[in-house]
Amino acid sequence: MARIDYVDDPNAPAANSVVPSVVAIVTDDQGRVLLIHKTDNDLWALPGGGHEIGESIADTVVREVKEETGYDVVVDRVTGLYTNPRHVMAYDDGEVRQQFSIAFRARLRGGSPQTSSESKAVEWVAPHHIDTLPLHPSMRLRIVHALEDRHTPYVG
Repeated sequence: MARIDYVDDPNAPAANSVVPSVVAIVTDDQGRVLLIHKTDNDLWALPGGGHEIGESIADTVVREVKEETGYDVVVDRVTGLYTNPRHVMAYDDGEVRQQFSIAFRARLRGGSPQTSSESKAVEWVAPHHIDTLPLHPSMRLRIVHALEDRHTPYVG
């Protein structure tokens, strides 16, 4: 399903839903960050997605990383809460979702790279190369906050 992201855009459509979602900041032993090339907006992003009924939020992180990347992870901690009401995502089915994302640091446990219907590429990217990739500004912010290794999570 295609989507268009709007941030601080006066012409953005009004939100009609809010879905708690997660992203995972996973780094390898070389300090590279696990990223996916998304199929819905053709941007690079952290693996993640929507929370489902019947699972804990940590289970959501583990499931989404596995589905989108093929890797198994363990959740370490929350790095930020992102709830900007001026950031909406319009999907081609008519849903316009207000951003509500929880970012987590997670550790690699195993698995191997595997794409999905949501990811056309799975890559480990050195932090200094992240700036060269097309990422949504809100995704870049999550990466920056996580790599700063803050003592308290970002709330905003």
